[in-house]
Amino acid sequence: MRVLFVAATEFEVSELKSKVKSQKSKQNNDGQGGQLPTDNCQLLITGVGMVATAYALGRELATNHYDLAINLGIAGSFDRNIALGEVVEVTTDTLAELGAEDDEKFLPIDEMGFGKGAFAASRSLSEVMDIRLKKCTAITVNTVHGCERSIAKLKQRMNVEIESMEGAAFFYACTEAKVACFQLRSVSNYVEKRNRDNWQIGLAVKNLNEVAIRLLDALAAQN
Repeated sequence: MRVLFVAATEFEVSELKSKVKSQKSKQNNDGQGGQLPTDNCQLLITGVGMVATAYALGRELATNHYDLAINLGIAGSFDRNIALGEVVEVTTDTLAELGAEDDEKFLPIDEMGFGKGAFAASRSLSEVMDIRLKKCTAITVNTVHGCERSIAKLKQRMNVEIESMEGAAFFYACTEAKVACFQLRSVSNYVEKRNRDNWQIGLAVKNLNEVAIRLLDALAAQN
């Protein structure tokens, strides 16, 4: 199985990157088993945002074959029942800003007849390893929410739990390339008036990498 891990920044997957690099070095040196073969596990850093993600991932999938792609990153949560630092699995992700304004009403691209704005995972984490994470719906945005008025307006329009800047673009690119995919996000903050003092980015990154490394080990065991 060829697996592609995808993240917007190296910071979000620093421990996973070190683990992948260590495995490849060890295999090159002694060829020990229990690890994904060197050529079968790749990590792609796309850059932040849906445009960078769609371009980088589209280029990668056009020139290389993968059986599974996994998107990893941090996210903000609208749902305060999700603890800061908790890792969740995204089942559907929507390009929340793709559409048109009709006075006070927003028209999603689907209603306009110009395509679709919502995309879904085609695989599940539970198919790969014995772990159960909360499953969430997400939106992907160019501008993360930090204004009470815009947050309230979005909540009136959509019932959603988390937001990121890449997820739906990742799902879109994988869908177009017919590559199986799923997405994991670790909650670093609640979606509210911007307040960095309330953020838990370090905890979110730590927990995300712990799950990612367990996932890497599970994939290696199946190889």
